Amino acid sequence: MLKRIEVNELRLGMHLHAFDGPWMDHPFWRTRFVVDDEADLKKARASAVRHVWINVAQGLDVCAPEQQTPQAAAVAAPPSPPPPPLAPPAPVRRASTSFQEEMQQAAAVVKKGRRAVVSMFTDARLGKALDAEQCLPLVEEISSSVFRNPGALVSLARLKTADDYSYMHSVAVCALMVALARQLGMDEEQCRHAGLAGLLHDLGKAVMPTLVLNKPGKLTDDEFAVMKTHPERGHGLLLEGKGAGEAALEVCLHHHEKLDGSGYPHKLVGEQIHALSRMGAVCDVYDAITSNRPYKAGWDPAESIARMASWKGHFDPTMFQAFVRSIGIYPTGSIIRMSSGRIGVVVEQNADKLSAPVLKLFFSTKSNMPITPVRLDLARDHTMDRIAGREAPEKWGFKHVDDLWIDPDLRKAAK
Repeated sequence: MLKRIEVNELRLGMHLHAFDGPWMDHPFWRTRFVVDDEADLKKARASAVRHVWINVAQGLDVCAPEQQTPQAAAVAAPPSPPPPPLAPPAPVRRASTSFQEEMQQAAAVVKKGRRAVVSMFTDARLGKALDAEQCLPLVEEISSSVFRNPGALVSLARLKTADDYSYMHSVAVCALMVALARQLGMDEEQCRHAGLAGLLHDLGKAVMPTLVLNKPGKLTDDEFAVMKTHPERGHGLLLEGKGAGEAALEVCLHHHEKLDGSGYPHKLVGEQIHALSRMGAVCDVYDAITSNRPYKAGWDPAESIARMASWKGHFDPTMFQAFVRSIGIYPTGSIIRMSSGRIGVVVEQNADKLSAPVLKLFFSTKSNMPITPVRLDLARDHTMDRIAGREAPEKWGFKHVDDLWIDPDLRKAAK
């Protein structure tokens, strides 16, 4: 039986079921455990959450000390002498790498990630239970790449074909979640939990009808109703397996919820939606609309950011603003028109000046002709040329823009 109590009533021996407040207001990733550590008890009581839920069927109830059974009193008694509080581990410092250097390593990670997700989806279709812990080494590799240079793997994972979209989307959302968590100031363990949640968020699509999942056209109302079951189906698969954790369960179930309550499956509103699920909603939509799908070509990255910003009531503003800071106002691969009339593609970000990325200029609107590609760093090169706006690749018939910012051989290496 669940019971809501004030956090100050929490004591050793109680089974903590959930914190009654925003996820980011408390320091725990797991919320269902018996409180048997004095340090955990102190952290819970010191958090910003004022109420918690306990499961009295799996731990102690709220009662006066004299009403406790001898066995309960023994469980509740603090250790003697109490251990000194543990100092937090020193953060792991990772050497940063340039975008081009990291792309080499990112290509290998993306290739490994695609194989892992294909295997995971295949097992789910065959009815095999998922062991999420087997995904942790891949999440660690993705996280390490993002820590070294957040733009490389995030940009590379966006480049997917319609055929491998379902698999590569999971890898891309994993990387985007790590980058966003990093931008929000989370520690490395929290970033990895966010990444695992991103990797597993669409597991339910593994058991969707293939003809519906890969349909090269608009879904009928009945087909869309079937697809809307994938969060609950995925959540069920994670519960049947082991090692997923609360973060992955939350994001899998609620990454399609919207702030205004118009999402699914539970039409949650505002802070009823777990903070990680609000993060997942942004990352999921961005990768979906910028990727080539079975039924449509992906949108330009900068155009996608602009459109997402206009969707009132969809995303948490704080999460969305942090997301833009993590990938740039003009994400890598965006097509940009300059005040000089030249057109270029964004090839790299300047983290200290998001409005001034590095470009490769390749076309002149004045002559309506290609020009010899020129690299221009708007943050460091002395130039009077400025960004005038976004451009749609299809307007000019650009078909191989991605080859300007990423080596085609490197793209092949990621397959």
